[in-house]
Amino acid sequence: MSVNWTADRPWRVAIVGGGLAGLTAAYRLDELCRQENRPHEFVMFEATSQLGGIVGTRQMHGYTVELGADSFITNKPWAVDLCRRLGIEGRLIPTDARYRRSLVLRKGKPVPVPDGFQLLAPVNVATVFRSPIFSWPGKLRLACEYLIPRGAPQSDESLASFARRRFGQEALERLIQPMVGGIYTSDPEKLSLRATMPRFLEMEQAYGSVIKALRSQEQSGRSDDKTASGARYGLFATPAGGISELVQALADRVLASAQVHLNAEITALEAAPDGHGYVMQRPGQQPQAFDAVVLAIPAYRIADLVAGFAGELAQQLRTIDYASSAIVVSGHKLSDIRHPLDAFGLVVPAIEKRRILAVSFTSRKFPGRAPEGCVMLRTFVGGATQPELVKLSDAEILDLVREELTDILGVTWKPDFAIVARWMRSMPQYHVGHLDLVAKINRELAGLPRLALAGHAYNGVGIPDTVHSGEAAAERVFASS
Repeated sequence: MSVNWTADRPWRVAIVGGGLAGLTAAYRLDELCRQENRPHEFVMFEATSQLGGIVGTRQMHGYTVELGADSFITNKPWAVDLCRRLGIEGRLIPTDARYRRSLVLRKGKPVPVPDGFQLLAPVNVATVFRSPIFSWPGKLRLACEYLIPRGAPQSDESLASFARRRFGQEALERLIQPMVGGIYTSDPEKLSLRATMPRFLEMEQAYGSVIKALRSQEQSGRSDDKTASGARYGLFATPAGGISELVQALADRVLASAQVHLNAEITALEAAPDGHGYVMQRPGQQPQAFDAVVLAIPAYRIADLVAGFAGELAQQLRTIDYASSAIVVSGHKLSDIRHPLDAFGLVVPAIEKRRILAVSFTSRKFPGRAPEGCVMLRTFVGGATQPELVKLSDAEILDLVREELTDILGVTWKPDFAIVARWMRSMPQYHVGHLDLVAKINRELAGLPRLALAGHAYNGVGIPDTVHSGEAAAERVFASS
């Protein structure tokens, strides 16, 4: 395959993938080119029938339904900054402080997570002593974290290893595993703490104790969020109309500045004959030449495209594992649920032997998500620890969710609606050694300056990280032009 290149035309860039990372990359490229008055032509290729990727908001029966992510953390600046540039920062709403806590399942019953417990450790050990989650030996072992010596400063270890070493097996099984599992849908025995939650490693090195570090930060006023148990819920925000407001604002800008092709899967990518760009192939179409390419699709799909000219890069990309999950979103009358749902959600330890990972009480997190007197639930199934459940039919998944919610929360299954959203091979797994793997990928990319990768497979899985990856990819190819 060959294409003739000419110099008397605008700078041409292809963006493969129309999810959040690809849209952000296209928007940032347009910003950069306009700042320098550079003639440009951007072409986006999205394999599905719509832009947005795994982000999706629907309005139904008076509910604002989120089929993907429902919010983002604000202490990472990239998503908030993007909203500002798009003119929608004023649309962001915080979480509802009335319900700002989490529940965890303990012997089949929902129990509040101790106040100030931040994913791995408490700010105040006294709240743990008052909690029924742990046995007395488990409480005493967790309190001994003050006495545990520092680990090796440069080593990478699994979240399970770190939690077991510092807080004990019971703390890992009863609270840490389900809380972190609800974020990453990962096996904690494989999950790299350094790649996912490095602040806890930094606390250990700086203070010799994670609890001591959290306590010191609270006393000095440097604690991010003192108001919540579980995840730092006070730091989360979302557009009033749902996450798709952000995606739609981005898509509108991209559609105005780029050619966008839907249902357009790229099947081949080659280095240009003169070594200064790439040639792309779609089924039934003529090959197209581009000066630069941003690949904002899953790592395993990128590997297939680059294998012909970057074999080592492809090999590294294929080692990134992905998990699949399903979300059941359902709307209910509050009167049909025995539990008061006085929290943002419930996480389920693997030791409880249940068939769900977590339940988010979405309309408790953000106001206006459900009609008056109603509540919306998002129940998570599958992930890396129960992959077989995602293979069930929609009817079977709905049945198991109905059984679990009835038993755990007393849900009378008369929902206003209930839908299943499947996300197959959508959640990258940051296994131990992930940062070394990303460093190898970056070394391979250094020899391919007009090619950039974007997405949540490399440096963070949240919306701000995904936005940052798209912007960084745009700035990389722009600098190489």
